Amino acid sequence: MSLARVVVTAICVEGRGKSEVARQYRVSRRWVQKLAARFDTEGEAALEPRSRRPHASPHCVPAELEEEIVALRKSLAGEGLDAGAATIAFRLAARHGRSPAVSAIWRVLTRRGFVSPQPRKRPRASTRGSGRTSRTSGGSWTSRTGSSPAAARRRSSTSSTIIPGC
Repeated sequence: MSLARVVVTAICVEGRGKSEVARQYRVSRRWVQKLAARFDTEGEAALEPRSRRPHASPHCVPAELEEEIVALRKSLAGEGLDAGAATIAFRLAARHGRSPAVSAIWRVLTRRGFVSPQPRKRPRASTRGSGRTSRTSGGSWTSRTGSSPAAARRRSSTSSTIIPGC
């Protein structure tokens, strides 16, 4: 049984005071009052969990504008031009007199799968150990310890030499 149902039962069925119930169940008196008022108007439906999602998202990019961003991206990429978020913002500002922020355009492109997010930081694992690492031409992180020609000479000179016939 949910806490809301227990609180409403204590108030309505047992006839106890709201302040007393709030104190006993260690909830705010305001919540108990709100729950009791909601139960009076809605009945059993008031005891069901409610969504915490906002009713509106005023900063959300409208669907029509999203479609225009995607169409611009496709047309610019098809023509072989720069199709980044800043370019799209510039083109939208030229068409409509204003455009959403570059970051908003970037989020739309990422959400629609046009941009694959890249890591901004170097991986932590690449700095563990000796702390001497470098990035190869292929873009992967490798350790530089023991990879120099001098290190190779030191390794070969310290190895034991087997003399035949001894």
